[in-house]
Amino acid sequence: MELTSKQRAQLRGLANSIDTILIVGKDGIGDNLVKQANDALEARELIKGRVLDNNIDYDARTAAEELAKATRSEVVQVIGTKFVLYRESHSKPREKRIQLVKPAKKRPQ
Repeated sequence: MELTSKQRAQLRGLANSIDTILIVGKDGIGDNLVKQANDALEARELIKGRVLDNNIDYDARTAAEELAKATRSEVVQVIGTKFVLYRESHSKPREKRIQLVKPAKKRPQ
């Protein structure tokens, strides 16, 4: 699933009010962090993470892209040392999921 710019904007607005729950420390991205991210994405759909300043192997963009690939999620935003990931939850009832703006239909040229 590829997010549109309107959907990203909607998710960025929702991410302003959530707390950072993922920390990429000096150990980097291992199995435990990927499992934690998967569990959080299934429960919340939208999570915020950050990379510690003393991490020389990862910047926020690299960490976000690697975690997104490992968790089959989308990178919504990366600013400084913080990043936001999104993945639609299939275990939550449909009415409790984040309702994204429907993408506009492409016009024929």
